[in-house]
Amino acid sequence: MLRLAVVLLLLANAGYYAWSHGLLRGLGMGPASESEPQRLQQQIEPQNLRLLTSEGHGGPDTREAGRAPGEAPSCLQAGVFDARQAEALRQAAARLPTGSWSLEAVQVTGRWMVYLGRFPDEEATAKKRAELRALKVDYDRPGAALEPGLSLGRYSSEEGARRAMDLLAGQGVRRARVVQERSDAAGYTLRLPAVSEAQRAQMEATLRPALAGKALLPCD
Repeated sequence: MLRLAVVLLLLANAGYYAWSHGLLRGLGMGPASESEPQRLQQQIEPQNLRLLTSEGHGGPDTREAGRAPGEAPSCLQAGVFDARQAEALRQAAARLPTGSWSLEAVQVTGRWMVYLGRFPDEEATAKKRAELRALKVDYDRPGAALEPGLSLGRYSSEEGARRAMDLLAGQGVRRARVVQERSDAAGYTLRLPAVSEAQRAQMEATLRPALAGKALLPCD
């Protein structure tokens, strides 16, 4: 009996091995396969399936990635204007939208000039220009109030102007003197805090007669 039991056990193990390894599929027996072709046939339009990354949930829309953002408005200013010029500018700016402009008070410091002149006539002025060119000294026009004459430099303090005059004397410049070109005074600056490109041309056209030749520049 023991021998028969051993033989039956061996046959049972052999049969399970053959079943589990698909050796009996020809007889219609075998375990279910995970790669059965009928599973592929049951898929619905598998070619349309796409994997979603984390950007697919609230991430940036790549269709808009190339869109250039609109330009931000820029701040423009002009000045400095004296009281009379500021009043004319205020009247012109009143035609602009409310809140689009302001006139800000500023303190204008004095200015000094190293000056040559006045000369008796244009001939004397031309002669002095030739002398300065020979000495390689730069010069400029001094302004209507000091014509005919020559400016050899403008300075924010009288002390700075006198130091410059002493240096020029060492270069051979004679009869130069320091004059105050402008006293300390109150002034005004025009400020346009937020101007778009579309608005700029219109604002400049409105303000141009009152800008006294001064340009609208980016704010400091």
